Amino acid sequence: MTDYKEVRTTEHEQGREQRVATFKATQLIWLLLGILETVLALRFIFKLIGVNAANPFASFLYNLSGFFVKPFASLTGAPETAGMVFEFSTLLAMIIYGLAGWGLERLVFLLIYRPRGPRTVSQTTVAEHTPPQSTSSGSQTTTTTTEHKDN
Repeated sequence: MTDYKEVRTTEHEQGREQRVATFKATQLIWLLLGILETVLALRFIFKLIGVNAANPFASFLYNLSGFFVKPFASLTGAPETAGMVFEFSTLLAMIIYGLAGWGLERLVFLLIYRPRGPRTVSQTTVAEHTPPQSTSSGSQTTTTTTEHKDN
């Protein structure tokens, strides 16, 4: 037979779970903000090109986005001509929600994130040698453990 060698490596790093949680939380914030910004951008475009508000999709979009635009609706006027509306309030909402989402993401990052800490690496080496001519169980096993710490 041939020589057999197996090396097992395990690594433990402090704060890794918190970094993963930070990554997932910030990605969720960006996902939700991206969806909101897309809905608001569609509303702005639909209003700008004068999409029929009686259309079921347009009606759904206007009802969904209306909740988010309502706080900004009375801040500025909306010039209108031939059914086409330039909604400054929607653009303003997009900017403010974008800034608020970015601020929330930074806040989550600052509160949860932990920088890389020391890590411990352990290696276990198992070597098994089988004599080529023997059929008996004359195998030999060696185990070596090495620990390494990085700062």
